[in-house]
Amino acid sequence: MILNRVHFSFSFSFSFKEFSLMNSSKYLLQKIVNFSLVRKVIAIVAFIPMFSHASIADENFLQCKANLAKRAGSSGFSTYITKTVIDDIAPLKRVIALDKKQPEFTQTFAQYIKARVTAYHVRVGKEKLKSHKALFDRLEEKYAVPRQYLVSFWGLETVFGKHKGKMSVLNALATLACDQRRSEFFTLELLNLFTLIESKKVSVEQLQGSWAGAMGHMQFMPTAFLTYAVDGDNDGKVDIWQSEVDALTTAANYLHNIGWQSKERWGREVKLPDNFAFEKVAFDQYYSLTHFQQLGVQQTNNQALPAYDIQAELYLPSGYQGPAFLLYPNFNVIMKWNLSKSYALSVGILANKLVGAKGVEFIAKAQNQAKPYSITEMKNLQSQLNTLGFDTGEPDGIWGPKSRKAIRSFQLQHQLIADGYPNKALILAVDSVINARKTHTTNNNQES
Repeated sequence: MILNRVHFSFSFSFSFKEFSLMNSSKYLLQKIVNFSLVRKVIAIVAFIPMFSHASIADENFLQCKANLAKRAGSSGFSTYITKTVIDDIAPLKRVIALDKKQPEFTQTFAQYIKARVTAYHVRVGKEKLKSHKALFDRLEEKYAVPRQYLVSFWGLETVFGKHKGKMSVLNALATLACDQRRSEFFTLELLNLFTLIESKKVSVEQLQGSWAGAMGHMQFMPTAFLTYAVDGDNDGKVDIWQSEVDALTTAANYLHNIGWQSKERWGREVKLPDNFAFEKVAFDQYYSLTHFQQLGVQQTNNQALPAYDIQAELYLPSGYQGPAFLLYPNFNVIMKWNLSKSYALSVGILANKLVGAKGVEFIAKAQNQAKPYSITEMKNLQSQLNTLGFDTGEPDGIWGPKSRKAIRSFQLQHQLIADGYPNKALILAVDSVINARKTHTTNNNQES
């Protein structure tokens, strides 16, 4: 989803969608390029967050609608929006449940990839490359985005248009805007959707999509649609639901504008030496390929890394016992579409397979078959690390950058393999330190 998703969220899968859900509304505002729209959006942003900490579980949803109507009126929207459209909005309780169960946060890397980079995706994706060759020729020439990536996004977002979503986008966005977790982001998306309706770029009847408000073949959020939509088939309108040409052209325009480097790949799977010096590589940081060469990192075929001047980040989605990837700048471009690294890896791996490359070549070691950690276990680990002085932020059960950094710091301090991953050895070590601290405190109290 182009959310820039937290999903062209934009994509939540999350995608243009759902992951972008996590992106700042200020960032999205910067992407607005139509001057006639900027005035209205700026006026709107002044009122964000639109809703107080209301929940759809109580009567406050009606107050949310009232507040929204008032702000929309103050921002210049017509009575059609402030009365007819807003009056018809209703909460969708299922949306909140789905928001809390995003696969990006609940599935292991292996589970996530297996479900999204399938033989079906590869077969149909290759067919789309052939059947849309003339279109992709034009898009590559104009936007410099390789066709396999566009098809990969298409496959991951909606399985090439099979699953575009049937929820009311208006109701879904309003539900999320009234929920306190990401009210600001979804309020802005809802208001920008009103702009699309008011300007007759979309009709209310068209507005079906995902639970996160992502729409069409490529799952664009309203802000992405407003900013990057292109009439690819030149029929006088942009229809991202029915026109594959419009949807793919808009996607190419989006990727081009957010910084896709045409002559670079997204990254590559690599092989780490058995004695890899984890202490010399901090995660979520970039180093030269030369740095990784000096640490003994190789291609999966045991050949040396290419002599290429590019910065790369090491990422271990399952810890040191799983596959290893070097991520290049284009990977961050994919992450602007969907802030999930698992999603971005899926895009890259599927794109590779569409042009004949292999997928993930890693063969899991026996010890990597352990039960994956749950959100509850991760929350507990985060709380324990916070107690010990390793800052993970507010415990949320998500293995994100702060948690990786905290885990790595603990591992380094206690002579563990510093892969930043919450494996069994780490959990046992943290428990041991916590228990030792409790015992020490108890003994001191008894002595006093």
